[in-house]
Amino acid sequence: MSALPPGSTIGILGGGQLGRMLANAAAELGLDVAIYTPEQDSPASRVAAHTIVGDYRDQAKLTAFAKRVDVVTSEFENVPAETAAALIAAGVRVAPNPQALAVAQDRLEEKTFFNANGIATAPFAEVNSQADLEAALGKIGAPAILKTRRMGYDGQGQARIMSAAGAAGAFDRIGARPAILEGFCKFEREVSIIGARGASAATAFYDICENEHAGGILSRTKLPAAVSAVTADEAQRAAFLIMEQLDYVGVLTIEFFVMANGALIANEMAPRVHNSGHWTIEGAATSQFEQHIRAIAGWPLGATAQLAEVEMINLIGADVEHWRTYALDEDAHLHLYGKRDIRPGRKMGHVTRLRR
Repeated sequence: MSALPPGSTIGILGGGQLGRMLANAAAELGLDVAIYTPEQDSPASRVAAHTIVGDYRDQAKLTAFAKRVDVVTSEFENVPAETAAALIAAGVRVAPNPQALAVAQDRLEEKTFFNANGIATAPFAEVNSQADLEAALGKIGAPAILKTRRMGYDGQGQARIMSAAGAAGAFDRIGARPAILEGFCKFEREVSIIGARGASAATAFYDICENEHAGGILSRTKLPAAVSAVTADEAQRAAFLIMEQLDYVGVLTIEFFVMANGALIANEMAPRVHNSGHWTIEGAATSQFEQHIRAIAGWPLGATAQLAEVEMINLIGADVEHWRTYALDEDAHLHLYGKRDIRPGRKMGHVTRLRR
């Protein structure tokens, strides 16, 4: 494909903070952004050139959206399959492609896809009933974690099962929806690899980063990660393989558990920019947001060199009320997402610090 020239319009499905930061990055490259979201007054809409507010299954509005953009991407992976199909039928390119979205939307499909490509995961089993859960526990054992196959993020749609007795009623607790049981891994740390693949199949990777979670939500990311070069190379190899298999265009993130011997266990992938990549705004030569825009617009990929040691802290819920303190800190790079309401567990912003 030929590169989209400045003045072209990038369509983004979703109006959250990732869409907002993508829109800001696109603007720096002279590209306009149109947001499609069911949400009124979304964070991304307030920095975009255009917004269409509509349901993701509204065919008429999706067709109108497709006519005013040159390519469509997504700030989250749980876009209904009908949405991507309607946009493609209307004649607009969708990147990443629907296949990548379909794999990432379903935890069972995702784990199966990883294993089919030689990428290790925790043991897992399909669960469609309480009886299935009990049978799966008999094979996998406890502790384990029950997760809905679709939707669910930041610890939602999950139930920890610490013993066979603790499985009672667990299927109902997650809404009696199709699910997957995953065995626990005795890992030493959590890491993620962020890579990008352009329309020409060129690839670029950021340094692997180390992540800490609290309550199922990413709380802190730091670089360099305390892993060996062999482990970092293996993470990059896995991401490259996945992008090649999916004919992927855009930024892709894979989260891993690192075992005591340095081996990697894939946890999940995100076919989009990712919270653990926010450090790249100040800490890398090209941010993950600019990189994603470059990739889907057919531009050359940017340099990914890490510029310093980096720490990124998420501002979750009431943490954002300390924004004045961060604004006074000369070493803090403060990013606020423009969300109107503060709620527990809601990502409100982040702070990045560099140490050269």
